[in-house]
Amino acid sequence: MRMIAAGLAVLAILAAHGTVRAADDAPGQTIRDCAACPEMVVVPQGSFMMGSDAVNRMRGGEMRPEGPIRKITIAKPFAVGKYEVTNKEFAAFVAATDYAAPQACQVWGGVNAVDGKTWRDPDYGRPPADDEPVVCVSWRDAQAYAKWLSDTTDAHYRLLTEAEWEYAAKAGSTATWPWGDDAQQICAYGNVYDNEGRSDPRMTNDGGNAQREEAECSDGSAIVAPAGTLKPNAFGLYDMIGNVWEWTEDCSATLYPAEPTDGSAAAVAPGTCEKRAVRSGSWRTRLSRHRPTFRGRDPETTASNIFGFRVARDIE
Repeated sequence: MRMIAAGLAVLAILAAHGTVRAADDAPGQTIRDCAACPEMVVVPQGSFMMGSDAVNRMRGGEMRPEGPIRKITIAKPFAVGKYEVTNKEFAAFVAATDYAAPQACQVWGGVNAVDGKTWRDPDYGRPPADDEPVVCVSWRDAQAYAKWLSDTTDAHYRLLTEAEWEYAAKAGSTATWPWGDDAQQICAYGNVYDNEGRSDPRMTNDGGNAQREEAECSDGSAIVAPAGTLKPNAFGLYDMIGNVWEWTEDCSATLYPAEPTDGSAAAVAPGTCEKRAVRSGSWRTRLSRHRPTFRGRDPETTASNIFGFRVARDIE
């Protein structure tokens, strides 16, 4: 992690003095392959300790571990969406391909999808804004979007692996949170279930009012926020914590397998995986589930108004 921090610090200092222009695909460099494509940030290679010793009690009494802790080494830089994919970006894909997105979506903590609630109407009580993250999209929809980007640009776009997501979210931090150990700083970096959220009488994502653990702060948004509203992490990525849950590539195993340890995902074909890994937490998720080591897992066909995604891009 010292290697990552030192490299980014040097780039920042030189850039501030106007003495260097970052080379193409250098860590911290931004990439946009087409006008409708998401802006990407190049993340450096490095190693980190993935997972934690925590075990979380879920709905129905399921005990969900965050480990075992293991060392992951990512050998080369890769690009990560600076923001979660927005409604405007997803709309460009739908317009170009006539893609049929889900026509039903889980809303406001419900476990059953509601017909007529879609990414165009996710039950916010108002139309979704172009610059807000797209929601009510499944893992399969995210895969289709990434393939379209690849076909359009000749670059390889995909979802982040679960390991890449945690690496990018921690951004070199070895503390509990990307910014340190004070959970109550979360409202500076993530749109979560906070003072504004508690002003709405509807339930939180995890089936209750989450009085046991709360963000006692204000992030400025009662529901979803425009992408990039709050502070970025040390890699220059926005909303890695909160706003919407993010689909990742992996089929979620109860315990991390011994392999792979290179940041890649175990190859599991669509339709053969019980549950895919989701990370980040959302604007109506309890505090502890925003920790970068917390592991969400849901069927790949799930569409929810708190589920979105961001993309990765390989660097050749």
